[in-house]
Amino acid sequence: MYKYILKPIFFRLSAERAHHLTIRLLRFALAIPGMGWLFKKMYRVQHPSLEREVFGLRFANPVGLAAGFDKDGKHYDAMSALGFGFIEIGTVTPLPQDGNPKPRLFRLPADEALINRMGFNNEGVEAMAQRLQKAKKRTLIIGGNIGKNKVTPNEEAVNDYRICFERLFPLVDYFVVNVSSPNTPNLRELQEREPLQALLSELQALNNLKDRPKPILLKIAPDLNTAQLDDIIEIVQESGIAGLIATNTTIERKGLLSQAESEAIGGGGLSGKPLQDRSTEVIRYLASKSKGRIPIIGVGGIDSPESAQAKLDAGAVLVQVYSGMIYQGPGLIRRINRSLLRINRS
Repeated sequence: MYKYILKPIFFRLSAERAHHLTIRLLRFALAIPGMGWLFKKMYRVQHPSLEREVFGLRFANPVGLAAGFDKDGKHYDAMSALGFGFIEIGTVTPLPQDGNPKPRLFRLPADEALINRMGFNNEGVEAMAQRLQKAKKRTLIIGGNIGKNKVTPNEEAVNDYRICFERLFPLVDYFVVNVSSPNTPNLRELQEREPLQALLSELQALNNLKDRPKPILLKIAPDLNTAQLDDIIEIVQESGIAGLIATNTTIERKGLLSQAESEAIGGGGLSGKPLQDRSTEVIRYLASKSKGRIPIIGVGGIDSPESAQAKLDAGAVLVQVYSGMIYQGPGLIRRINRSLLRINRS
């Protein structure tokens, strides 16, 4: 249904408008009596062998929704009907911000890719927190992806991350520190050793003051070189945070089939199939160099059970999807979990 009916309709709309329409249609469908049960029957794959215990948390299955789809924590309940084992919301910042001017989300169908320069558009951490506080009791694991406001200078960035961390602490199951988006000016400078060490050490110190500390993960760019990845491993180990998410979008554009189109679009982070090999390469390096001591969530170009398995074989303990779901449809989550189930049984 998605491939032959919904996708052609969505792809006639702008990417951002199609995103909002998708959510509205899903919520409308789930409001029909019995449709929630039907969606779970269609998409959810449950089996003890799919469960994973990572970061001290129990995941129903290893396939999650990456940050960026549900920036404000408005839709995780609806998206959970598609069979995800966990959902990451955000990136959220202390103050509301509009993000970059539209258009800011683009498709490259020939490459099965997206380019986004959203710029952390969100309603702010207080709005997200109030929404989570009012939500019904849930069993789904929710991660909070936190960032800094565009107007906050890097020297004061730690304050933004601290505000988001403290406000969301009672409301999410784990945190992701996002310093790797290419769409906030100078944000990636926080991946350098000194500022990153200071930021993560501060957050982990706050975490350790809690009665029950929560996992803090760092999301990194795929564009880091080997020396920078070595620094990341040392910083993670020294700071004591729980793990890594590899990787965010890339600023690299080499090898695209739609090269001219991508150049016309201009700046932004590229996701989807062109990122598949590089993200897997980064995961493999991090897992090997750290001797498997740092848990890694693998994301980037997952569009099939095989590409998900490649991330797991490279050393990831969990995976996340986003762009692949746009091109392959929501059945992608089911197909990955069914494939993992067959492998576990063999």
